[in-house]
Amino acid sequence: MTDYSDEEQRILSYLRENAARGERYFRAKNIAKSIGLSSKQVGVRLPHLAEKSDDVDIEKWGRARSTTWKVTIS
Repeated sequence: MTDYSDEEQRILSYLRENAARGERYFRAKNIAKSIGLSSKQVGVRLPHLAEKSDDVDIEKWGRARSTTWKVTIS
C-alpha cells in the first residue's frame, strides 16, 4: 500500500468527496482554497498523486490560465 503525506491525504479526500458528488474538473487554486494549502502545494502534488493513487484517476485535462484536472473515481 502506498503511503501518503498529510497534504496528499487531504487532497485525495477532497477529490474523492467532490467527485462522488458529481464534480469532475478541478483547479489547484480551488482545491487549495478549500483545504488550506497553497495552489503551488496542490499543483506540485497532483501529478504525483495521478501516478500513486489506485482509487482516484487524475488526468491533466486542459491549460488556459491554470491547469484543469479531470478526476474520476476508479
